[in-house]
Amino acid sequence: MTGELSPNRCHRSPTAMPVIDVAAALIFRNGRLLITQRHADAHLGGLWEFPGGKREPHETFEACLIRELREELGIEVAVGDLVESLTHAYPEKTVHLKFYCCQWRRHEPRPLGCPAFKWVTAAELLAHAFPAADARLLAKLQQKKQLWKHMPSATGSAARAKRCRRTARRAAGKYSRPR
Repeated sequence: MTGELSPNRCHRSPTAMPVIDVAAALIFRNGRLLITQRHADAHLGGLWEFPGGKREPHETFEACLIRELREELGIEVAVGDLVESLTHAYPEKTVHLKFYCCQWRRHEPRPLGCPAFKWVTAAELLAHAFPAADARLLAKLQQKKQLWKHMPSATGSAARAKRCRRTARRAAGKYSRPR
């Protein structure tokens, strides 16, 4: 890939491979997780992923997620804690992904910027093909079942939102219970 890349959205790695910043959401409702399918003609086309997208220049990851979910699915969310952050190198580019726990606020999802979406259970999740970059998060979602239990929905209470933040910090290894 040649040419200049936008600041903060794409930047060059030391090996001159573009690095793309991506924000993705973990949105749970009634024990199910929202996933979306990539367009067939896109990079990694046809695979399933966590909803979100590329960060625009001078945009925070959180603002990116709010914008992308509105554009892609027509939904409104409150962005919560960071659950996972990773960098994955594909042959043609490197992606820096940040996955956030999001609270679904309103509007039912619609496939506005994706061909399809699904609400899946933990058991159904691995029946879908995901990009290699999502492997670590998929493993965490299978190992840490508490992630599926305490994520608030649009009707979630403040106490459930607090548990969501605490669960996300534990999953990221950044929380220990006071003694």
